[in-house]
Amino acid sequence: MSYHNPFTPPRKSATFDDHTLAEIRRAAATGIYDIRGGGTKRKVPHFDDLLFLGASISRYPLEGYREKCDTSVVLGTRFAKKPIELKIPITIAGMSFGALSGNAKEALGRGATLAGTSTTTGDGGMTDEERGHSEKLVYQYLPSRYGMNPKDLRRADAIEIVVGQGAKPGGGGMLLGQKISDRVAQMRNLPMGIDQRSACRHPDWTGPDDLEIKILELREITDWEKPIYVKVGGARPYYDTALAVKAGADVVVLDGMQGGTAATQDVFIENVGMPTLACIRPAVQALQDLGMHRKVQLIISGGIRSGADVAKALALGADVASIGTAALVAIGDNDPKWEEEYQKLGTTAGAYDDWHEGKDPAGITTQDPELASRLDPVAAGRRLANYLNVMTLEAQTIARACGKNKLHNLEPEDLCALTMEAAAMAQVPLAGTSWYPGKGGF
Repeated sequence: MSYHNPFTPPRKSATFDDHTLAEIRRAAATGIYDIRGGGTKRKVPHFDDLLFLGASISRYPLEGYREKCDTSVVLGTRFAKKPIELKIPITIAGMSFGALSGNAKEALGRGATLAGTSTTTGDGGMTDEERGHSEKLVYQYLPSRYGMNPKDLRRADAIEIVVGQGAKPGGGGMLLGQKISDRVAQMRNLPMGIDQRSACRHPDWTGPDDLEIKILELREITDWEKPIYVKVGGARPYYDTALAVKAGADVVVLDGMQGGTAATQDVFIENVGMPTLACIRPAVQALQDLGMHRKVQLIISGGIRSGADVAKALALGADVASIGTAALVAIGDNDPKWEEEYQKLGTTAGAYDDWHEGKDPAGITTQDPELASRLDPVAAGRRLANYLNVMTLEAQTIARACGKNKLHNLEPEDLCALTMEAAAMAQVPLAGTSWYPGKGGF
C-alpha cells in the first residue's frame, strides 16, 4: 500500500529536471541531437564573482572630471609593419556573413568605426558592407577556407587564424541549408540550400610547427604588414597560448565557453571547454613565462557584457576584451518588441537561440530578404557605438576608483573574489582574506 504525505508537495529530481526530461523525450521522438546558436546557458563562475577593491586611504583615487584615464591599445607590435591602433580595448568578435545578414554586418562595422575599434569577418569571406564600413577589419582565416583569397587578405587590417572557438573547441562550424542563399553559396563556393559543416581542423597543418609555416606564408602574402592573430577555444590555455607565441603570433585570442556560436550541437555548447574566467590567468602565465606579456597582446572573449567585465579581464592581464553576443543584442537581437513573433516560433525574447533556422524576426541572424530589411544598419550602428562608449566609460570609472590613469594599469591586486571557485580560477584573494585556493596559508 502506497502512502503520500499530504503535507509534503511532490519532489522532482535535481538530476532529471524538467529540461532534462524534455530533452530525453525529444531525442527519443526524433532520433537527432539538438542544434542551436548562442552560448552556454549553464551558470559557471564568471566576472560577476569578482569585485574591485577601490581606493581609500591606502590608495589614491583619480578625479573623473579632471584626470584622464587612457583607453587606447595597439595590437600587433611584435612583427607587423602596420599594427592596429584602437581607441578602446573592446573589439567585435568574428561573426560570419551567412550566420548574420548583410545589414547586421554593416551595422557592426558602422558601430565599431564610430567607437574607434575593429570588427572581424567570421567564416565565409569578406563582404563589401563590412569592409566598406569598418575602418579596421580583421579577416578570419578558418579551416573551411570559405571565401578566402589573397586579395581580401591584403584588404584586411589584420588576419586571425582560427584554431578553435569557445562554444565548441575541437568542433567545426555549421550553416544549415535554409541560410545558404545564392549570395552565401557563391561566396563559399557551395550549392544553395544544402547544409554546410565546416572542418574542425585546418587541412594543411596538424600542429604548432605547421602553424609557424602558415603564419610565415600569410606574412609573405601581405608583405609583413598585417598583424597575425591566433584564436583558440578555452580548453588548455597555458599550452595553446605558449604554442601560438612560439609559432610567431602577434596576438592571441582566447575564447571561453560563454562565447556564442551561430549553430552547433547543444551537448557541445554545454559540456566542452572552460569558463572564460578560468582561461585568463593560465594564458597570462604562459606569456609571462616566455617574457612576452604585453609584447604579444591577449584578447579575451566569451560572455563579456559590461565595462566591469572589460575592466576585470584587463586587471587579470588581458589587453583587449571582445564581444559577440552582446554586440548582437545592442543592434537589436532578442528585442522584446518582436515578442509576438518570437512566441509564434515557440520561444521568447531573451531565449531565442534558433539562429540556424534563419527566421530571426529582428533581421540579424537570417538571410531572408524581408526579415533582413527590418534592421536599419545606420540606426543599429549608432546603438552599438553607444553601447561600446558606455562600456568604456564604465571601465574608466572603475579604473579611476582604483587610482589608475590607464585601463591597462589595472592588476590582480585590485580584485577580490566572492567564491572559492572564482578565487581559484582568477588567482585573486577570497574577499576578506589574503588567500586563494592553491596559494597555501591564510
